[in-house]
Amino acid sequence: MKFKLLDVVVLERDEPEHELKAGDTGTIVELYEPDGLEVEFLNGTGDTQAVLTLDTNGVRHLNENDILAVRSVNAA
Repeated sequence: MKFKLLDVVVLERDEPEHELKAGDTGTIVELYEPDGLEVEFLNGTGDTQAVLTLDTNGVRHLNENDILAVRSVNAA
């Protein structure tokens, strides 16, 4: 399935420098040809945790079998 602007996606690998872990969800905010994505990750109050430029192998679509969870990150 092709990615679209504003799709909710799931991170496929840890990004420790941004305190993100595989399984965290983000929203696609920009598409780059041929296979780049800019994804924004938010904290629980809607503040930006990170904005990463990833390739399409770095994320997957959120699906009906996923359960969302909450975890804490270190305060900046």
